[in-house]
Amino acid sequence: MEPANQTHISEFFLMGLAYVPELQPLIFNVFLLMYLITIMGNLLIILAVSIDSHLHTPMYFFLCNLSFTDICTSTTSVPKLLLNIQAHDQSITYIGCISQVYSMLTFCGVESCLLTVMAYDRYVAICQPLRYTIIMNPFLCILLVLLSLVISTINALLHTLLVLQLFFCTENDIPNFFCELGQITKLACSDTFINIIFIYLATIVFSVIPLSGIIFSYFQIVSSILKIPSVGGRHKAFSTCGSHLSVVSLFYGTGLGVYMSSSVSNSSSSNVITSMMYSVVPQMLNPFIYSLRSKEIKGALRKIIVGIIYFL
Repeated sequence: MEPANQTHISEFFLMGLAYVPELQPLIFNVFLLMYLITIMGNLLIILAVSIDSHLHTPMYFFLCNLSFTDICTSTTSVPKLLLNIQAHDQSITYIGCISQVYSMLTFCGVESCLLTVMAYDRYVAICQPLRYTIIMNPFLCILLVLLSLVISTINALLHTLLVLQLFFCTENDIPNFFCELGQITKLACSDTFINIIFIYLATIVFSVIPLSGIIFSYFQIVSSILKIPSVGGRHKAFSTCGSHLSVVSLFYGTGLGVYMSSSVSNSSSSNVITSMMYSVVPQMLNPFIYSLRSKEIKGALRKIIVGIIYFL
C-alpha cells in the first residue's frame, strides 16, 4: 500500500450489534441489566469485605480487588455500547477506541494475574497452613496486587503504542461492540507483524503462564486434600477452592482462544459472543459464584441488607 493512500482515520464504527436494528431495544435492555447486575453485585462484595472484620483476610482482600477489576472491565465497553444504541450512532472516535484497547488490556490482564494470585493463596492455605499467616502477610498481598497492576499496565501501554504506529485506510468497521486489539490490528493497512508477535507474547504471559500456575497449584492442593483423614475436613478444603475454580473455568474457558490466532473469525455474531464471554459474562457472574458458595460472604451480605432495611 502506498503511503499516499494511508491515513490516520478519525473514527471507527462498532458494528457488532448493528446488523439487527429491530433487536436494538432488546439488546439495550439486556446489556443494561447485565451491567447493573455487574456493578451492584461487585459493589456488594466490596462493601461486605470492607465492613465485616471477619473477612479481612488475604483471600477476601484479593476477592475485593477482583470485584473492583470486574467493575472496571465492564465499564470499559458496556456504557459506550448503550450510548451508541440510544443515539443510533455506532461511531467511536479514534482516541476513544485506543482508550478502550488500553483499558480492556489492562483490566483483563489484572484479572488474569489476580486469579493466579488467588490460586497461590489457596495453595499456601491448604498445603502450608502453619505458615499461612507468615507467608501471606499484608505486605506481600499488597505487593502482589500492585505487581499485577504494573505488569498489566506496561503490557497494555506497549500494545497501545504499537497500535498508534499503524495506518488505516478506508475500512474502519469493527465487527464487535467494543474496540478489541486483534480486530483493530486486522483493519490496519500497514505492516502488523510486530503487533501480532506481541499479541502472541501477551497470550503466553497472561494466559498460558497463569493457567499453568493455577493448574500446578490445584494439583498440589488436591494431593494435600486427599491426605486429610477427615471427610468433613476434605469437604471444607474443597469448598474453599470451589468458587475460585468456577471463576477460573469461566474466565479462561471462554477467553483463552481470543488472542491465540490471527485468523479469528470475521463473523460479527461470533466476535460479539466470544467477546461477551470474557469481558461481560464472567464479571457479572463472579459475585454470585463467590456469594453463593461462601458462608462468610452470605453472612456479611445478610447483615448489610438487614442494615439497609432497618435504615429505611
